[in-house]
Amino acid sequence: MKNNIVLIGMPGAGKSTVGVVLAKVVGHRFVDSDLVIQETYGKLLHELITEHGLEGFLEIENQVNAGLHMEKSIIATGGSVIYGREAMEHLKEIGLVVYLKLSLESIADRLGDLQQRGVALKDGWGLKELYEERVPLYEKYADLTIDCEEKSIREITEEIAGAYKNEEQRS
Repeated sequence: MKNNIVLIGMPGAGKSTVGVVLAKVVGHRFVDSDLVIQETYGKLLHELITEHGLEGFLEIENQVNAGLHMEKSIIATGGSVIYGREAMEHLKEIGLVVYLKLSLESIADRLGDLQQRGVALKDGWGLKELYEERVPLYEKYADLTIDCEEKSIREITEEIAGAYKNEEQRS
């Protein structure tokens, strides 16, 4: 049964912030898959990227997310989760996948140092290239897209909670 909500989107889109509030609103547990990765490996994301390289990190992320088994949880994923086919197929099976959509300008305003945040970046790439590569993947996997531009956390969580309740009634 799909009784989880999975949040996807760019780094800085508000997945963790929205996730914590949403968990309180719908009465679910909150899980940040980046923290699950860090706990599993005992290292920070940027340390894993440095140690295993980008491809190695993406494989770790794919395995951890494909192995998440939970119910009644709000799962905030890392921005690069959409590169892992197994992870995304699994997450779509266990939950409603919600894409928190923001413009490139809004993301740039919110983000500080991309490397410090553990953002999976190809050599020579900046935020613009990353955004242009990922947006089509977020759109491909999303069951629901929420335009977060100019919206408060409360407005975003109410929109997701409403859609989730409608989904629950249908199943």
